[in-house]
Amino acid sequence: MPKIYLSPSTQEWNPYITGSGSEEYNMNLLADALEPYLRANAIQWVRNTPEMTAASSIRQANEIGGFDFYLALHSNASGAGSEGSNRGIIAFYYPTSALGREAAEIFAANLREVYPLPDLVRTQSTTSIGEVRRPRCPANLLEIGYHDNYADALWIESNRDAAAQALARGLTEYFDLPFLYPQIPRTGVVTTAGTPLRLRDYPGENGAVIALIPNGESVTVYGSWQGWYATQYGGAAGYAAGAYIAL
Repeated sequence: MPKIYLSPSTQEWNPYITGSGSEEYNMNLLADALEPYLRANAIQWVRNTPEMTAASSIRQANEIGGFDFYLALHSNASGAGSEGSNRGIIAFYYPTSALGREAAEIFAANLREVYPLPDLVRTQSTTSIGEVRRPRCPANLLEIGYHDNYADALWIESNRDAAAQALARGLTEYFDLPFLYPQIPRTGVVTTAGTPLRLRDYPGENGAVIALIPNGESVTVYGSWQGWYATQYGGAAGYAAGAYIAL
């Protein structure tokens, strides 16, 4: 299943003009809102912590390895002399990364659906941002609104779930998965005729088998789609046929 490195901003020194807290604080709240969508869509993740820096986040991602994508969440600020005058969303990607560009365009398209000024949502290549240049996997850094603009800061604070859903839709589109809405997590028991239940990387018989779940084992179900459950079993996340899980 897809595995991403999730890097909300560690920039605690950037205050929101609304007084709600810092860029670090608000982007971590957005990451909190995103996590249920990741679980529901069987996307695994490792997340940085506020005590880290961008450099240590990149280093951790590269040391752990095995990630399919690196997603950095930030909010922006206008330059000196134009404080508070700018609005919009920018999805940054490294110019030679075709997959990074593809993901940036997908994120931008989904964020246009929820941001009040869709014409101000754009993609941009860059070689100067470490979090798109240095990860050893495709990477985007999303500047989601301007925290020194009151309307943008208020939008971020008031629309975390909508923004998180847009990000999750972007990830499922990028990974070619159906989008599942989060459900209240439920515990299920595998009820086969004795043979193990196949946990797959896609909700369908053509999905590759990533784990075998013995009959009688307990699993956690986070979402459902056309008879398939987004399922967690131990350290594995994927899709299992709902007909063989008793809730």
